[in-house]
Amino acid sequence: MKTLDDIRDAIHGATGSLPEGLPRPVGGGCINETYRLGAFFVKIGAPSQSLMFSRERLGLDALARSRTVRVPETVCCGTTPNHAYLVLEFLPLQAHTINSHETLGRQLASLHRCSQEKFGWVVDNFIGSTPQPNPTCESWIQFYREHRLRHLLELSARDGHRFRQADRLLDNLESFFDQDEPQPSLLHGDLWSGNAAALAAGTPVLFDPAVYFGDREADLAMTRLFGGFSTPFYHAYQEAWPLPPGHRLRRDLYNLYHILNHAILFGGSYRHQAQGMIDSLVAAL
Repeated sequence: MKTLDDIRDAIHGATGSLPEGLPRPVGGGCINETYRLGAFFVKIGAPSQSLMFSRERLGLDALARSRTVRVPETVCCGTTPNHAYLVLEFLPLQAHTINSHETLGRQLASLHRCSQEKFGWVVDNFIGSTPQPNPTCESWIQFYREHRLRHLLELSARDGHRFRQADRLLDNLESFFDQDEPQPSLLHGDLWSGNAAALAAGTPVLFDPAVYFGDREADLAMTRLFGGFSTPFYHAYQEAWPLPPGHRLRRDLYNLYHILNHAILFGGSYRHQAQGMIDSLVAAL
């Protein structure tokens, strides 16, 4: 495959050595082709995904600079005549244990203590393959209303699907917040169990981020959306940094963002689930 030959050359240019062995397909991705190439993990997609890969690399680098949780080291990204690619170090991942989940809970709390003055991020990026705008904003409620929920509702409307009572929910987001606004926390941004694993020694590893600075509750909410995180994970996080009152009420509000995104990407039952969440949230106003 000519593309992999070009990627070998790019790895050589970035590291000074050529990867050894033949490429071996790696399962787990639903958007891109993935391979192990010697000591490297390679994602390959259409040329149009070049920006998505470069923003993923920036997100991984931001998480790595926090020195709080292990992420794959980035090597290089770019394009060949027919493909875009992202190269990371290959990590032999395995399922979480109780101990690694406890460690991840403490490390996630440390990650969330990394802060800045405003919400957003230095660049826009992607949630899955959906564009995710990250303009800086002083108000979390305004950021979440305009650049998370309204953004996806407008994308959905362009596809011909509108959600009942969505405007009423957007107009009343303040009702879900009964205290001072949260501090801007560095978030993974797409923290479901498929983007978290562990090494044999029990070291947690996070990958496939959609990084920005937001309310830390948004990361915690998503860990509950599809399951896969154990009780010791939540206990360890709570011991390190307890969540404020009202976080259970806001859980569906934050997970609505991800269900709306799934509705855009996959349609079907996710649209019905999103409408049900909107109805429930409006009823709670």
